Amino acid sequence: MQNAQIPILGFVAASGTGKTTLLTELIPILKQSGLRIGLIKHSHHDFEIDQPGKDSFRLREAGASSVMLVSRYRRAIITEFTPEKEPRLDEQLKQFDQSELDLILVEGFRAEQFPKIELHRPSLEKTLLYPNDPDIIAIATDAALDTPDYLVQLELNRPEMIAAFIQNHVMKSHD
Repeated sequence: MQNAQIPILGFVAASGTGKTTLLTELIPILKQSGLRIGLIKHSHHDFEIDQPGKDSFRLREAGASSVMLVSRYRRAIITEFTPEKEPRLDEQLKQFDQSELDLILVEGFRAEQFPKIELHRPSLEKTLLYPNDPDIIAIATDAALDTPDYLVQLELNRPEMIAAFIQNHVMKSHD
């Protein structure tokens, strides 16, 4: 990733495996250890961050291709893609302010080349991704798997173990 100024780590899995749930447990643990965390989530769905009837929504609907909404608490930038196109992670990193962050966690973008942890629940009977993705550095699972030695296995239901792996492997490799 040419536009990654800091370590990035992806979480990939079939829908319904628990990527968002794990991230909501992991982020506070990583923050407690002093890391400043950013997150980029890929969505396959059309979404509306703005609300119909609000001024910023009306201005975008009027034709503004980019709208920045700012308050004393946060900033949101809404940019229309014209023509519509599938986003590339490296392009999004260019737009993402990394100056106040130590680590960017990424949910999705599984076809892109960057370090990832695969989440896998054998009970869901989904195909493992790691055999076709050399960028998967670990697998977080809720049942022991027969995997190659190079692939670290983590317990999916122990976010503190996954956080320790991130601290000891992902962050230390960038020191």
